[in-house]
Amino acid sequence: MALFPYALARPFLFGLDAETAHELTMASLARTQGTPLSLAYCGTQVDDPVELAGLKFANRVGLAAGLDKNARCIDGLAAMGFGFVEVGTVTPKAQSGNPKPRMFRLPEANALINRLGFNNDGLDAFIANVQKSKVRQSSAKTPLILGLNIGKNATTPIENAVDDYLICLDGVYPHADYVTVNISSPNTKNLRALQSDEALSALLSAIAGRRDKLVKQHGKRVPIFVKIAPDLDATQIDVIAATLQRHEMDGVVATNTTLNRDAVKGMRHAEEAGGLSGSPVLEASNRVISQLRATLGKDFPIIGVGGVMSALDAVSKIKAGADVVQIYTGLIYKGPELVTQAAQAMKKAAQQH
Repeated sequence: MALFPYALARPFLFGLDAETAHELTMASLARTQGTPLSLAYCGTQVDDPVELAGLKFANRVGLAAGLDKNARCIDGLAAMGFGFVEVGTVTPKAQSGNPKPRMFRLPEANALINRLGFNNDGLDAFIANVQKSKVRQSSAKTPLILGLNIGKNATTPIENAVDDYLICLDGVYPHADYVTVNISSPNTKNLRALQSDEALSALLSAIAGRRDKLVKQHGKRVPIFVKIAPDLDATQIDVIAATLQRHEMDGVVATNTTLNRDAVKGMRHAEEAGGLSGSPVLEASNRVISQLRATLGKDFPIIGVGGVMSALDAVSKIKAGADVVQIYTGLIYKGPELVTQAAQAMKKAAQQH
C-alpha cells in the first residue's frame, strides 16, 4: 500500500498546467524508482496470472502507452502493482510533437484532451532506457510483461509510413515481450488512414514479413498487437478484424482516444483539437471491444483500454470481451490505488465467471 495517498497530491498536481504536472510526475518517478522513496506510491500487486498471446501476465491491469513515452519510468510504474506496462509511442527519430499547450483536463467529465503528437526522444534513447530497467531482470514468480509501442515520425509522408514502423520494429524487437503498432493516434496527420483496408493490409503484410526474419535472427517470436481507434463503424471494425487475422497478428489494443465530443459539449476545453480520453470514451471503446470479440472469436487476444476510471469500469471491459485492460487517464484522476482496486475486482469477476 502506498505510504502517500494520492488524494493529498492531486490538488497540487491539478493546480499546475496538465503537461507540467505530467512532466513533474514522470521526473519524480524516474528519480525515485528503485529507491526507498518509491514506497510513497508503490501498490500491492494482485496475484491473478492470465495467459495471453503466449505470455503470462501477473494480473489483468496494465499501463496504457502514452504516459511514459521514453521508457524512463518502467520500474517506478511497475511498483504500482501493474501486471504489465506498455511504454511509447516511440518513433525512429526524436521529435518535439505539437506546439504547447497541448494537454487539457476536463475534470467535470473525468477526461483529458491531448494533442501531444508522439513527442519523444527517438528510438535509440528509448531502447537505452528499456535496457536500464531492473524490474524485468528480477526473479519475480511472474515477471513484469513489457509492451513497446511504435509509430511514425510526423515528417514521414504517409506513403512511407511502413519504413518507420519497420525501423522501430527492428529496434524494439529484442527487448519487447510484445510490440504494439499504433495506427490510431489522432494527433499525427493522416495516421488513422492506415486503418483503412488496403493501407492496413499493406502495413501488416510488411510487418509480418519482417517479423519472420526477426524470429530467425533472434530465436524468439514476439507477439504483435495493433492499436485501433474507437471512432470506427461496424463495417470498418469487421474489415480490421479480418485483416488482423489474415496477417497473423497476435492481438488488438482497443482503443485509442476519441475525436467525438458529444459527452463533453459546452465544457471548458471541450473544443480543443486532439484525442479525448477518460470516462467519455468508455462506452465507445466497449462497443468496439464487443464487436471485435464477436467477429474474432473467443480466443483472439484483446487488450481493452479507454475510460477505466473505477474497478467497475475495468470489469465492464472484461464483460465486453477484453482479456486484460489498460489504464492511463484513470491514473491521473484516481491515482495508483486504482490499479490494485481494478485488479482485485477483475480477479473476483473471473472467479465468479
